[in-house]
Amino acid sequence: MRHSILACAFAALVAVPAGAQDHATHSAMDHGPSPASTEGYMQAMDKMHQDMAIEYTGDADIDFMRGMIPHHQGAIDMARVALEQAQDPEVRKLATEVIATQQAEIELMQKWLDQHDKPN
Repeated sequence: MRHSILACAFAALVAVPAGAQDHATHSAMDHGPSPASTEGYMQAMDKMHQDMAIEYTGDADIDFMRGMIPHHQGAIDMARVALEQAQDPEVRKLATEVIATQQAEIELMQKWLDQHDKPN
């Protein structure tokens, strides 16, 4: 149960809309220095949102793969922050699992794109 709650919380954090993220970034800045973990998560989220702003091709398959790679990389970057800062063994275990599974999926998506993403 706790593992499911942590997974859901992590997924919700990754799924925060860009506008809400900008608000969260400014709010943290307005209230003084943030903990290192907060800064790390905000940097990972900002990079992920920027990288997810792909140029769409109109091909649902290609656009999905192109958009998901930075999304997965954002999860990896956040998991690395968790490994550096988190204390709870379950959180650290989940972060380790996220890195392994998301990296494997990125490799699969990149391989797929190498085979299917042909320039017009």
